[in-house]
Amino acid sequence: MNKFELNNGTENKFSCKGCQGNSHLKLSVTDWLAEMPSVTENDVVEVQFKNTRKGYFVNEMHLPLKKGDLVAVEANPGHDIGEVTLTGALVPLQMKKNRIDLTRYEIRKIYRFATEQDLQKRDEVKVKEQPTMIRSRQIAASLGLSMKIGDVEYQGDGTKAIFYYIADERVDFRQLIKVYAEEFRVRIEMKQIGARQEAGRIGGFGPCGRELCCSTWMGQFCSVGTMAAKTQNLSPNPQKLAGLCAKLKCCLNYELDTYNDALKTMPTKDIQLETLQATYYLFSADPLKKELTYSSAPNMPANLQVISVQRANEIIELNRKGVKPDSLGGKEMSVDQENTLDYENVVGQDELTRFDKNSKNNKNKKHRNNQSNRR
Repeated sequence: MNKFELNNGTENKFSCKGCQGNSHLKLSVTDWLAEMPSVTENDVVEVQFKNTRKGYFVNEMHLPLKKGDLVAVEANPGHDIGEVTLTGALVPLQMKKNRIDLTRYEIRKIYRFATEQDLQKRDEVKVKEQPTMIRSRQIAASLGLSMKIGDVEYQGDGTKAIFYYIADERVDFRQLIKVYAEEFRVRIEMKQIGARQEAGRIGGFGPCGRELCCSTWMGQFCSVGTMAAKTQNLSPNPQKLAGLCAKLKCCLNYELDTYNDALKTMPTKDIQLETLQATYYLFSADPLKKELTYSSAPNMPANLQVISVQRANEIIELNRKGVKPDSLGGKEMSVDQENTLDYENVVGQDELTRFDKNSKNNKNKKHRNNQSNRR
């Protein structure tokens, strides 16, 4: 039996080289080519800094880098400290995915592995990030600027600080940079981000109970429209559709293609079904179940009938030939059934009075036990 080793030396455990490093790192990429022989030489590696900021650097010194190594890289000015997140043949593919133009992107160098002095300096300046952000917000408010400082990131050597801000309008922060330079005594860089990018940098947990997608694996953001919620028959409540960034949830697009493909085989809302009993109008649709709910009155629930998509297409074909069936042939559904959930009462667990019943039973048992003890 083959033995496998983890980074801590534990035997008889399976390990993947592509998954090595800090598993908690945000937006980490699994190097699925880590254990395969390299076909092409590539000295460019991906390095991640605080939260979602990443960069690509060339390994001119040919250091034996692997995922999870802390390195000192070239910056302007000075140097920065980051963690290697990807090496090998996947780096060019990742750069292509992120739409990085090599003609405009300046690929800087990796100096060395991070030393103890580098890590100590990085930890010292990292402690100042939170107080700097609070103070920078106060300064921006005193200057009357309509902007919000979302995050502050110090460079590894402490010579520069990046201020991430959110603003709905164009902001003239020339005076702000002068005040920041005098206050914090570092080189200032202002970088504008959106609400989704801010949520990705700060992190958090969504209503699903998992960490935010934008802070764990999602590197690019796609536009999300209200039509995505309408297509999936979701509640139009904006509080349920919005994420922590106050924008529409990115996960609304995850299953949208599946719903669109299912809707292609369904009749549209403007097609009416003619029967000898009445004319039926499409009231609602369930694309995944392939079921349609028809009403005998337009724009309101009345005599609801649930039929399959196949049955609806058969009636449409009959109507085209001038034939009207006796009925839709579906199951009837009342308005109350339309709005209720289909679930089972498992041993009364959904009853609010179940705790009262348990307490009464316990009291009766205690009373009987007391009487028996007295006897």
